[in-house]
Amino acid sequence: MHHFSTLRVTVALTLTAGAGIMFAACHSNKKVDFSTEVKPVLNKHCISCHGGVKQNGGFSVLFREEALGITKSGKPAIVPGHPEKSEFIRRLTCKDPKERMPQKGEPLTDAEIDLLTRWVKEGAEWGEHWAYIPPKQVPVPDITVANGNNIDRFIQEKLKAEGLKPAPEADKMTLLRRVSMDLTGLPPTPEMAKQFADSKDPNAYEKIVDTLLQSPHYGERWTAMWLDLARYSDTKGYERDEGRRIWRYRDWLIDAFNNDMPYDSFTINQLAGDLLPHPTNDQLIATAFNRNTMTNDEGGTQDEEFRTAAVMDRVSTTMEVFQGVTIACVQCHAHPYDPFHFEDYYKLLAFLNNTRDEDTHMEHPKLRLYDSVSTSQVQEISSWVAQYGNNTQQLDVQEFLKVLEPKVHAHDADQYINGALLDTKYMGVRHNGSCRLPHQQLDGKTRLFMNYWTGNKGGIMEIRLDSLKGKTLLTHQLATTNGRLAISIPIPAVTGTHDLFLIFRNPAINPADAVCAVEWFAFRGDIPGKGKPGYDKISAEMMALINQNPDDIPVMIENPAVTSRVTHVFERGNWLVKGKVVTPDVPHSLNPFPKDAPRNRLGLAQWMTSTQNPLTARVMVNRCWEQIFGTGIVETLEDFGSQGFLPSHPELLDYLAYRFMHDYKWHVKPLLKEIVLSAAYKQTSNATPDLLEKDPANRLLARGPRFRLTSEEVRDQALRVSGLLNQQLHGPSIMPFQPDNIWQTVYNGASWNKATDGNQYRRAVYVYQKRTSPYPSMISFDGSSREVCLQRRIRTNTPLQALVTLNDPVYMETATTLAKHMQQNGGNNVEACIRWGYQTAMYKTLPDNKLKVLQTLYAQALQEFRKDPNAAMKVLQSKNSEPQQAELAALAVVANAIMNLDEFLTKS
Repeated sequence: MHHFSTLRVTVALTLTAGAGIMFAACHSNKKVDFSTEVKPVLNKHCISCHGGVKQNGGFSVLFREEALGITKSGKPAIVPGHPEKSEFIRRLTCKDPKERMPQKGEPLTDAEIDLLTRWVKEGAEWGEHWAYIPPKQVPVPDITVANGNNIDRFIQEKLKAEGLKPAPEADKMTLLRRVSMDLTGLPPTPEMAKQFADSKDPNAYEKIVDTLLQSPHYGERWTAMWLDLARYSDTKGYERDEGRRIWRYRDWLIDAFNNDMPYDSFTINQLAGDLLPHPTNDQLIATAFNRNTMTNDEGGTQDEEFRTAAVMDRVSTTMEVFQGVTIACVQCHAHPYDPFHFEDYYKLLAFLNNTRDEDTHMEHPKLRLYDSVSTSQVQEISSWVAQYGNNTQQLDVQEFLKVLEPKVHAHDADQYINGALLDTKYMGVRHNGSCRLPHQQLDGKTRLFMNYWTGNKGGIMEIRLDSLKGKTLLTHQLATTNGRLAISIPIPAVTGTHDLFLIFRNPAINPADAVCAVEWFAFRGDIPGKGKPGYDKISAEMMALINQNPDDIPVMIENPAVTSRVTHVFERGNWLVKGKVVTPDVPHSLNPFPKDAPRNRLGLAQWMTSTQNPLTARVMVNRCWEQIFGTGIVETLEDFGSQGFLPSHPELLDYLAYRFMHDYKWHVKPLLKEIVLSAAYKQTSNATPDLLEKDPANRLLARGPRFRLTSEEVRDQALRVSGLLNQQLHGPSIMPFQPDNIWQTVYNGASWNKATDGNQYRRAVYVYQKRTSPYPSMISFDGSSREVCLQRRIRTNTPLQALVTLNDPVYMETATTLAKHMQQNGGNNVEACIRWGYQTAMYKTLPDNKLKVLQTLYAQALQEFRKDPNAAMKVLQSKNSEPQQAELAALAVVANAIMNLDEFLTKS
């Protein structure tokens, strides 16, 4: 239905655009508008051959300077003010098919040619796309609305122009269920429903809205939306798809939404929390937004290739989520339709290309959360450094203890002799073999930390400066280890940057074996206070801390200046073919970069959250609107560019975007409150055939929203209505029921271990997400695999969805539990049982015609279960016969039917 409705609207808009061109042709006194009239024609007919991808004949209509520039013929194709001298116009009317443009496809209509001719005659002026102009304060239409707010003035003004009237307000309980699902993702509690139904307070609805906005479940609901954008998953992706402990990022989101963190801070924390002054653990956890990229652990892969792939994904995701523009294609060529140059992509990439993560198996850097083991040693070391060190040293030690950075990974080594990168992950060198660590800056470095492991006695590591025959820097005996061990080795003072050649020896081992395996190195100075009483104890405690394995989470950490990366353009998007060097910058078609902002991720985030940015506020407002009404004011959430849909109510979008930034100071809760208090939102969703014909997708909002619940809401509603819902917040991801043999896990041996301690009844936002094997019932209801950012779930209707809610043991258990409550509240009166169950599920009285159908279903099921007790036990998921088993199983079938009604699975 959604696809059909959207198609109808698309056709209508196309016809309207065509009519607009004809109207313009008949009214030549009206100046041609580039953005709304010319640009759509160029995009439709010209830009595929004369745009960002191709510039046939040296001619492009993507940018004005290119369109008016000299072509391969040596002359410009467009001469402003002179259509008679413009080859561009002549080619549109040529009779010779070899010359007529477009060469492929239908010729332009007379109206389109007339439009372009008048545009050239008027000077071929360019115009900015509406979405790239910062929103300004919009005057509110001066019309009277009943029981609404300023939102309704914009909507009803358009309805009046279309000859439509708004629908009446929905009944109280429908409205309560609607707003509860929208704000918390859960139906209201029975207590809330009774209180609201009995209330005579004219402000009861607004008070309910305030209560829901303060509910802890509000944060869970909006986090579920954001996780698609953040491509959050509990696994790394690619072939091995091993587990990743990143659930604390999900919990950070829940708290951020519940605390109504301003959206500008919300954005800055996720993009650059580590670059804020003295970042807290929470600010570091927020940066896991861009550590949700996939990591490839397959042996034989090249870490730099997949590090680069992760950074490119971050560019695309960052621009899609916060700017609503498609930019992935610009990695190969200029944008086909929008004003983004090829180099713009790599200038954006330069902001994100300087972080410490390098696609390593252990996913460094990770924030180490010592409170999961002990914080006393951390405090003792911090106190020591504060006593004997300066501020720089304090920050250095603090950061190293938190994230073990900066360090050098084994994959940085090269020039192996009789050795290799084991499984393309760890340094492994055989007896008398060697390798090189290139370009190590050693000024002020007095200690070498090395994380290694070996089970062989007698190993020796020797390090030489600049060549295999260079000066010996150190020689160290390698003790056997019980697993991985970080050790501290003293090194003599050396200045400058040097290649370090590592030579390993152990004549006692098998010649085919490595002397040891090494994961990482770190070159550091001594802890302050060397020579003071207690120094050796503090040094030992620091190494003990480094060797602990506390809970952790992958985070973003910036490279120090000495290891800062240089960013190149990739020729045609190929990371192996590097072109010219670029520095961080933003597309000049958008707002200018803030004057005093740093040229790093923090500066990029500040640019995005500037009130002069034309997209950030619009995109978030539109996303909130789509979550509430089912379709955004701009339907294409993922594309605010010239190929995206035009806004259905452009003035309303700008009014809300400006208000979001300036009146609400980027707070989301008051924005949502204004939306759900509007009369447009409170309308009944009932529609007449005439209205469905005129506005099938409800773009004009002459009726209330009505669409199927999300995959998370379908599950959560069933748990809430049945009384099974575990309302606990936060914590590791959980594993509810899943059919056997769904996980065919490669290599790592991971398995789905069903929770049996009540966690199986927690909300869907906590369900374990595996990229290569998403939770089946969620994916059936259009959930995401989370491999890439998903801006908008396209709702589908398939038989698989009914099979899930009718047969999945999760839904059968909720139906059985609801049936037990029905039996307890209705006793032996079947009608009373059924009425109570419907009332509990839908918050309204069961109509008599539906009652008859459900009574017939009950009678048929009861007859079957009395004949076949085993079938009843199967429905009840019971191993033993119970009193009134057939009756309870029959009620379970009825409860299951109620929970499969369209009105139950739909927000109406």
